[in-house]
Amino acid sequence: MNDSKRKWWGYFFIAPQLIGMLAFSILPLGFAFGLSFMQWDGFGERKFVGFANYIGQFRDDNFITALVNTAYYSILVIPLGITLAMLVALALNKVKGKTFYRVFFFMPVVTSSVSIGVIWMWLLNGDIGLINQLLAMVGIDGPNWLTDRNLVLPSIAGLSIWWGLGTNMVIFLAGLQGISRSYYEAADIDGASPMQKFLHITFPLLSPTTFFVAIMTVIGSFQVFDQAYVMTQGGPGKASYTLVYHIYETAFGRSAFGPSTASAMVLFVIILIFTLIQFSVSRRWVHYEDGGR
Repeated sequence: MNDSKRKWWGYFFIAPQLIGMLAFSILPLGFAFGLSFMQWDGFGERKFVGFANYIGQFRDDNFITALVNTAYYSILVIPLGITLAMLVALALNKVKGKTFYRVFFFMPVVTSSVSIGVIWMWLLNGDIGLINQLLAMVGIDGPNWLTDRNLVLPSIAGLSIWWGLGTNMVIFLAGLQGISRSYYEAADIDGASPMQKFLHITFPLLSPTTFFVAIMTVIGSFQVFDQAYVMTQGGPGKASYTLVYHIYETAFGRSAFGPSTASAMVLFVIILIFTLIQFSVSRRWVHYEDGGR
């Protein structure tokens, strides 16, 4: 097969992915960007309004509240979620029955978000919830987890950490199993302690995996919606009103698709900036087994 035919066969095999990305990612993103500069209720004629939608959003108290809540939620979820998943993966890496534990921890991931939300609404119920009943057995008067403004976002964050634990744990476990045993054997010969092996072997060689998990966790945390929609509807008093919830309510609650897409573009830029920062900083702490960065 000559080079010309090989090139066209290559285009043929990547065409489905390119068409799908163009149809479901690039074109909708371009349409949303254009719509963010327009006033449109979803049915009538579109009217160009320039940057009015963006200015209006930054003057909207609901948008600012959603931005602050989303940032607070991300601060809770990102470090705790990554750390807990890494610790669980480290614990499971040396035990028998890895397959069973992987299935056990991964089961919540394949469960629908609505089902998870409904179950946790019962678990966190201030009156009849299982968590408060267990606390009452040891003499603790449990709070109203989902109706207390100070506890609702930490409660949803705790649910999200539990829900995403399986995915991140499996990724970390795959990264751990990809580290050559020869490094640990050499460390054993040198008399290295378990902590020294973790700090000088495990963590550096696991850094590419940690980097990937961090990026995906950051993106997921800024896109939180299902939990708040199912469990609290953004309440109480917009204490769990997130940015994606604001986008949804603005578009489908008020039929204001221009301001809604403007908010979506702001969210896109925020995620893009954080991702670029992570890639830039990763050069200092991400190490690959072949010595590359």
